[in-house]
Amino acid sequence: MTAFYFVILVTVLNHVAFRGSKVLISLYAIELGANPLMIGVLFAMYSVFPVFLSVYAGKVSDRLGFRLPMLLGACGLLVGLLLPYFSPGIATLFVSAALIGMCYIFYIVSVQHLIGSFGEGAARTRNYSLFSIGIGLTALLGPTTAGFAIDGIGYRATYLMLALFPALPILALLFRSSFLPQSRRHDAPRAGQRVADLLGNAPLRRALVTAGILETGMELFNFLLPIYGRSIGMSASRIGVIMGSFALALLLVRTLMSVLVRRWNEERVLSISMFVAGLASLAFPFVESFALLLAVSFVLGLGLGCGAPLSLTLAYNRSPAGRSGEAIGLRQTVNKAIEVLVPLIFGTVSTALGMVPVFWLDAIMLAYGGLLMRSDARSPTPKRD
Repeated sequence: MTAFYFVILVTVLNHVAFRGSKVLISLYAIELGANPLMIGVLFAMYSVFPVFLSVYAGKVSDRLGFRLPMLLGACGLLVGLLLPYFSPGIATLFVSAALIGMCYIFYIVSVQHLIGSFGEGAARTRNYSLFSIGIGLTALLGPTTAGFAIDGIGYRATYLMLALFPALPILALLFRSSFLPQSRRHDAPRAGQRVADLLGNAPLRRALVTAGILETGMELFNFLLPIYGRSIGMSASRIGVIMGSFALALLLVRTLMSVLVRRWNEERVLSISMFVAGLASLAFPFVESFALLLAVSFVLGLGLGCGAPLSLTLAYNRSPAGRSGEAIGLRQTVNKAIEVLVPLIFGTVSTALGMVPVFWLDAIMLAYGGLLMRSDARSPTPKRD
């Protein structure tokens, strides 16, 4: 299990930089005079290329293993973070976001596939839970690190500081790649195997829809909170702390997730968590005090926290044998499509109508996802070990 925890460590380092960059790009763009719609387009640039590359990234990890796509992702993240330091400006922020998104999707799909390969059955659920705790930690460290660094050393220097985080993963992948287990490489897909076949798998399709709804809630919080916080006069460090409260809830619920799944099952836990997140979304746009925003963000984090690991587990378990990486890539395609649409659509709506319609629409979607998983909980799909 040493390799398993080392994979989590290098992923945490990468993801702290990735998470921090999304807070940094929002606040830097505001400083440069961008409106919510422009910030929405910037956010969408992280996900435009992954919409088209995620399934391909999954196929690469199925056929060629984990090391090369993970190395590509870490190097792209490093270069994308250095660009705004050397060439500040709105145009560079667009290039930075696009480059980070295009390259990092290869890392994240491959590492999610890798985590699933470390165990089977209950062990796989536990491994995804532990992995998600590490990712949840980055949701705390990324925004708070970026927020305090912005107030302390400025925007450009914060980009340079974040660029240091991918350095160890790059060195490890270049010179210590033996920590990665050897993947079972598969031949080229047989004639007739299409992505549409995966979408025709009804249990997998429901897992993908649920993952997309959960991603909408996550992306909405990450996108709108910096804008909302600035609109009510909060500093970058306070915005980072509020996002840290959300992350603490992610960590808490993911720590308890294995216990909850053993008592019920993945589908039922996911259903309840989505209803909790929906209730928090209803309240969010009416809260302006720092203390109440901390509390509501924490409850929202409790609701959304189980989403990523459980939807990953369901996508892996419901995928055909030999196509788990492709299924995880398809899940990322859905998520990245959401990440493109949410900032654009909700940025436009919030500019025209304010925050209330945006959060309430999100609450309706989360409730629908909860109902979808509730029906699956009555007759859960057998796990594919």
